Parts: sequence; C-alpha cells; structure tokens
Amino acid sequence: MAVPLSLERLADIMARLRDPDNGCPWDLAQDFATIAPYTIEEAYEVAEAIAGGDMPELKKELGDLLFQVVFHSRMAEEAGHFALGDVVAAVCDKMERRHPHIFGTGTAATDAGAQKLEWEAIKAAERAAAGVADKPVSALDGVALALPALMRAEKLQSRAARVGFDWPDIADVRAKVDEELAELDTAIDADHRREEAGDLLFVIVNLLRRQGIDPEDALRAGSAKFERRFRAMETLAGASFPDLDLDAQEALWQRVKASERA
Repeated sequence: MAVPLSLERLADIMARLRDPDNGCPWDLAQDFATIAPYTIEEAYEVAEAIAGGDMPELKKELGDLLFQVVFHSRMAEEAGHFALGDVVAAVCDKMERRHPHIFGTGTAATDAGAQKLEWEAIKAAERAAAGVADKPVSALDGVALALPALMRAEKLQSRAARVGFDWPDIADVRAKVDEELAELDTAIDADHRREEAGDLLFVIVNLLRRQGIDPEDALRAGSAKFERRFRAMETLAGASFPDLDLDAQEALWQRVKASERA
C-alpha cells in the first residue's frame, strides 16, 4: 500500500532539529556551505544505487537526498529567503513552463532528440529573460562551477556547439588530441604542464562527446575496471603482492585480463 505523499512530517523533523533552544547541536551549527558537500555526496550515492540496480538502497538514498533539500530550505526560511513550499512551487512552475506541449498549447516534438532541443531553447529564453543588466547574455550561462570537471567541460562544449563553435569533423578533434599531447611533452615548468594537461583533458572530453560517450560515465567505468582487476591481482598474490617487482605484477595483470576474456 502506497504511503500518502507528504513533506510535512519531514519538514517538522527538520524544524525540531534546528530549534534554537532544543534542537540538535550539530544541525544548529551547519550553514549552506557546510551542508553543500553532503548534498553532493548524497547525489552520488543515488547514482551509485542506480548503477547497482539496488532498489532498496535507491529508496534510502533518495530519502537522504530529499532531506538535503529540506535542510537547505529550512536554513533559507530561517534567514527569511524562502521556504520549502516555495521550492516545490518553483519547480512545479518550471516543469509546466518547460513542457508547453503537456501543460499548455504547444505541439509535442516528434522524438526525444527534438524534445531536448526544444527544452534547451526554452531554458535559453529563461536565461535571457533573467539576464543581469549591463551583463551580456552568453550561451554558456547557467553551467554551474560546482559540477564535476569532466561534466562541466562537456556541458560548456555542448553549449558552444549549439551556436556553431565546434570542429566540423571528428578527425579535427583527434588531431587536436595529438597536438595537446605534444604541447604537454614540451611544457617548460609545473604551471605550464598543468595548463597543457587541462587542455588535453578538455579536448579528450570533446572527442568523447563527438562519439556520444559521456566522459563521466566512461571514466567511472574505467576506474571500476581498474579497481576490479587490481583487487583480483591482490587476491592471486596474497600478502606478497607489495613485494613483487613490476614485471611480476604486470604478469598478474595480464592473467586477470585473460580470465575476464575467457
């Protein structure tokens, strides 16, 4: 039997935790900046539960993420900015505004790709309408600084591509990878190497984007594969693994790879 949907109980719990006289000392000591890392962490834990196909864990993690929304909203209410009800109303208004073919008089797009383009056009119009006086509107507006670096790079590139700033052929992007590798090899000091390393990563993100590959997903999968194989190597070698020379460790690596292909 479905549980009635209500945020009132959760909002009341948060209010008691933040009560100035009888609340929890830890909760009372927090502010937006100290809670933000927990919010990000909970979002990643939601993603991890989804990747693992663990529905009971997903239910728990979604609750933890929802609590973060309530926590931020409570602090904002205490400071006189907005309350939880305002957050819910704002997102409802936005969803209705961005789906005129469902909630208004707009015409539905022919497929998901076309719908995404329409969504982005509506978002761009919203950004333009909310523009700050004397500040030019940019196609890059709204790409959050706090995003993971690979994700932010992909979003910046996608925004630029929508207004025509993109290589016409993927071969040009591949050539740029070689160029950036050469520039990294010839960097003259630590600052220069860091700059060229950033350029290399940025263009690799572009190469993946042009192939329809999410760079965050690709790196996450690559890291998971490395971890799986490394742990298997440790299991094969036992306690002696740290004492093995590189050739012996490489032999174990190849053995693990071969077992995965078998």
